[in-house]
Amino acid sequence: MKRLIVLTAFVLSLVGASAQQDTLKYRILLKDKAATTYSLEHPEAFLSQKALERRQRQHLPVDSTDLPVCGKYLDEIRKQGVRIVVTGKWENFVTVSCNDTTSIDRIAALPFVRSTEKVWTAPRRKAKVPERDSLENRLTVHPDSLYGVATAQIQLSNGQKLHEAGFRGEGKTIAIIDAGFHNADKMEAMRNIRVLGTKDFVGPDGTDIYGESSHGMMVLSCIGMNRPNIMVGTAPEASFWLLRSEDEYSEQLVEQDYWAAAVEFADSVGVDVINTSLGYFTFDDPSKNYRLRDLNGRHALMSREASHIADKGMVLVCSAGNSGMSSWKKITPPGDAENVLTVGAVDRNAELAPFSSVGNTADGRIKPDVVAVGLGSDVMDTNGNQGKANGTSFASPIMCGMVTCLWQACPQLTAKQLIELVRRCGDRAAYPDNIYGYGVPDMWKAFQMKDTPINH
Repeated sequence: MKRLIVLTAFVLSLVGASAQQDTLKYRILLKDKAATTYSLEHPEAFLSQKALERRQRQHLPVDSTDLPVCGKYLDEIRKQGVRIVVTGKWENFVTVSCNDTTSIDRIAALPFVRSTEKVWTAPRRKAKVPERDSLENRLTVHPDSLYGVATAQIQLSNGQKLHEAGFRGEGKTIAIIDAGFHNADKMEAMRNIRVLGTKDFVGPDGTDIYGESSHGMMVLSCIGMNRPNIMVGTAPEASFWLLRSEDEYSEQLVEQDYWAAAVEFADSVGVDVINTSLGYFTFDDPSKNYRLRDLNGRHALMSREASHIADKGMVLVCSAGNSGMSSWKKITPPGDAENVLTVGAVDRNAELAPFSSVGNTADGRIKPDVVAVGLGSDVMDTNGNQGKANGTSFASPIMCGMVTCLWQACPQLTAKQLIELVRRCGDRAAYPDNIYGYGVPDMWKAFQMKDTPINH
């Protein structure tokens, strides 16, 4: 809605700038949490019961990274005339939006502020209002296969044997952090997927994540589909949180701030496993582009955030990236993080997909960790029919679902032990490399190995 010309600057300053008006966003890193009103002796004040139970099962301590960003600091920052967009407690930051860089100068001078960085400038082109595709719902039935079109992508890792043993993801919660879940709420074939809730960190003011990108919908279908003889995913009885952090209308650092907030939200609602088929290395502002030496798990905000996830008792499964045929070639953050499963792509014969990004990390760690079907992956399409897609974006959720079922089968394992077990059951575990990592995991073998000693 257009604002009336008669509104004065004085009135605007009273009501505050709306999100639509703000043209700049900054990440404010804070020095400490000294002014917190919370105590580590009472974690129930800032962590959900599910999050606490997950920590207790894995004997993980609640520490200072779990303390919320200090409310007193947030109040002081707001007084400088900015709007709080998101906060991140693990890395102790707050992201703000504004129109006036002088407000950021004032914030930078506050005694508890470590640094400020511009992470978003309003793009020149406006985001389009997404339109829903029409649904055809003409599904192909495969009477000879429970998994329908998706048979090959689970059989490559023997995930179906976990299902046959009764481990199909029941009781486990998966968060999918992506760009949108177009039509996932309207497709007849997807209506029995157990969605616990949704949250949008890009446009939280009523944005319809089911009207945005189809990417997350296809990712969800790889894991959650539960239509026998049509398509069954790799964890068809799991429950899901659908979270949006990717803004497809520009490529800027702020998307990592959204992602960090989404990951911490997943922790707060008791998620067990997170899938993210997102990765970043180039931006609209080329000065922000990453260099190969930045792939050390500590440079990118989302890599630093990702490296906390296993310490909170969750497992992150992420895509390696699709740059194998480009000059970059390498994995993309957060795939360089420590204690995560980074997934490369192969075809159904376990041959490398040429686009699959390679490792290692800048500090010499094996990446990708494992590989799964990402060339000719079977997915649901936005028209409600089965389709095919290419990308490590789909190798990641195919693997994520099987990892979830394995954890259901091995509840005694910690997040770090589960990650190590998956690596150990790869067909290249004896000689991992920077292309296939530890190779194609055999999930049934992993189940049989569950009682062997595992580090971490």
